[in-house]
This record gives sequence, C-alpha cells and structure tokens, in this order.
Amino acid sequence: MVGAGWIAATLAGSAGQVARNIAQSNLTKQIGTVGATQVRFLFGLPFAVLFLVLVHHFTGEAIPALTVKTLGYTAAGAVAQIGGTAMMLKIMQTRSFAVTTAWLKTEPVLIALAGVVVLGDWLSLPALLAIAIATAGVMLTTLKPGMGRALLAELGPAASGLLAAAMFGAAAIGFRGGIISLPEGGFLIRATTTLVLSLALQTAMLLVWMALFDRQALLGSFRVWRGSLGAGFLGAAASQCWFIGFSLTSAANVRTLALVEVILAQAVGYFWLRQKVTNRQLLGMAVIVIGVALLLRTEV
Repeated sequence: MVGAGWIAATLAGSAGQVARNIAQSNLTKQIGTVGATQVRFLFGLPFAVLFLVLVHHFTGEAIPALTVKTLGYTAAGAVAQIGGTAMMLKIMQTRSFAVTTAWLKTEPVLIALAGVVVLGDWLSLPALLAIAIATAGVMLTTLKPGMGRALLAELGPAASGLLAAAMFGAAAIGFRGGIISLPEGGFLIRATTTLVLSLALQTAMLLVWMALFDRQALLGSFRVWRGSLGAGFLGAAASQCWFIGFSLTSAANVRTLALVEVILAQAVGYFWLRQKVTNRQLLGMAVIVIGVALLLRTEV
C-alpha cells in the first residue's frame, strides 16, 4: 500500500507540475518571469490551506503540533527552493542553458547522498544504480550532439547547474525532514501540514522581497488573477502530491520517479506544440524508463 501510494502521488505530482509549467509560461508573457514564478507560492497557499481543512475534516485527525525540528527543516527547505528557483531563472538567461540544465538534473543523485547524511535514508545499491541510470537518461535527452565536451569544459554553467540542483535537493530533504519530524498524525495530515507551513513561509518571504524590489510584478499577478489562481491551484496540487510522496518514502525515490516529467513534457511538446522529437531524445526517454523501472522493482 505504501509503495503504491508514493508512486501514485509522485506520478500525479509530475503531471501537475507539467500543467503548472504551462500555466506559468502563459503568465510569463503577461507579468514576467519573476511575477509568474511567485504565483505558485502566493496563490497556491489558499488552496493548500483548503487541502488541510479537507484532510482534517475527512480523516478526523488533529493538525499536528509544530516542533522546533519541523520548523527548522521546513524553513530550510523553503529557503532552498526559492534559492533554487532564483538560480534556475538566472540559468535561463545564459547561452549555455542546455549544459546547465543537464547538470541541474543531477538533483536525484545529490538527494540520495544528502538523504543518507541528513536523514539516514539509506538506499540499496540497485536503487542507487537506478537513480544513476534515470539521471543519465535525462542528461542524454537534454544535451545536443557535440555538447559532451561543453558539459565538462564550461565551468560556469556546470557550477550554476550543480548549485541549483543542490538547492532543489536541499529543499526536498528539508521538506521530508519536516514531515517525518512531526510528532503525530498519519502521513496525509503530516504532509499537508508541512505543505501549508512551507508555502506560508515562502509567501511571506517573497511578499516582502517583491514589495521592496519588484512591486510591479506583484501587482501584475493580481491584475491577471484568474490565470494566477489557476497556476496557484496547479502548483499547490502538485506540491501536495510531492509532499505525500516525501511522507511515504525517501526524497531520492520521489525525485527520481519524478524524472518522468521529462517524458510528459516531451509528449506535450510533440502532441500539443507540434515540436519534433529526435532519435537522441527518444533514446534518452528509453533510458529514463529503464532507470525508473529498476527503481520501482527495487523499492516496491
């Protein structure tokens, strides 16, 4: 039951994230990249609170009392996620975007290593092999022919990608740490409580920052409130699924299975945007499937 639960939650989260990215891309054209990015936090928070109310009502479980450990882990995860997002936005402005993105996709490997050190989430050797295979598949899908040397030679993009990956990895570790450090409650109430806490912290930090430095983008998100609400809901729903996954298994397992998002995004590009898919990308997606299949066989 636990195995099926984290798999279903992660797959749903991956689909929700692809949908949220589409919604945010539409908002970017109207209110800019920063304005569209903060929507996932500011407009996602009310939906996360609604999720918590519904979980409390239907399960009958009390909302867990927050501990110092939970606050510390969740705050660290919240800050790391904002930092990773900011670094990713900076990456999008570079000419070496593909190289940097390839390094960014090393996140599951970094999470696997950090999870052992920080949370004691030990993984078997077959699981580690599966993570490495799936990550290699993503890098194969991302990189273009002839970019292998650039992957190692361009130190700036490599450092940026690894730093962003480390931040997103730290966010995943922090959120899982916040969930499992709650003293009571089932996995669903603990996951949703931590989600509300993280979004509340992120919303508060971003509201202060944007009020001081980017007020125009903040006001713009309210002018297009219908689109902002849609993106906020999709972001909150995807995050709810991620947090459920984190409550049931290691962050490395969740983020590795989440690499199927690459395949979903390629499918959207092919069927909806009429973008061509190269043989190299097909090979990369096949490698991702092999890695994910090995992970599921190992961990379920």
